[in-house]
Amino acid sequence: MKQIEIPNYKTLTLKHLVLDYNGTIAKDGQLKEEVKALLSKLCKNYSVHVITADTFGSVKSQMENFTLTVKVLQTNNHTAEKAAYIDTLDKETSIAIGNGNNDSEMLKNAILGIAIIGDEGCATATLLQSDISCTNITDALELLLNEKRLIATLRK
Repeated sequence: MKQIEIPNYKTLTLKHLVLDYNGTIAKDGQLKEEVKALLSKLCKNYSVHVITADTFGSVKSQMENFTLTVKVLQTNNHTAEKAAYIDTLDKETSIAIGNGNNDSEMLKNAILGIAIIGDEGCATATLLQSDISCTNITDALELLLNEKRLIATLRK
C-alpha cells in the first residue's frame, strides 16, 4: 500500500490498480508492448486487476506472466459491473484506468480515476469522471511509479 500526500488536494492511500483491457492496456486483444515492463513493476507495488469483456478471448493468455487478477465481465451491464468491482475492492484505496463509456462509473467510484485518450479515443463521460487524463497508457502508468508526477498533476 502506498500513501501519497498531495498538497491542498488529499492524501491518497493506494492499494488496488484496476485496468480496463481493450483500448487501455491492449489493442485488438493484444497487450501493448510498452505496457509489459511497466505492468511487471506495478504488480510489485499494487494489487493489480485487469477487467474486461474479453472481446477477443485473449486476456488470460496475455496476462499469464503477471501476478494479477483477471476479471472477465459476466453481465450485460458492463458499466455497473465495473463500478461494483471497485466497490468490492475498496474504492477508497483503488485506482481505475480506462477509456470506454463503460469505464465512466468505475473511474468515478475509485479514489483516483485516470482516463486514457488513446488509439480508440476516450468516451466523454469517462473523461468527465476522471481525476487525470493522459494521451497514452505509458504516461498514466508512469504516474503511479513516480509519485512526484502524480503530486505535480493533482496539487492545488
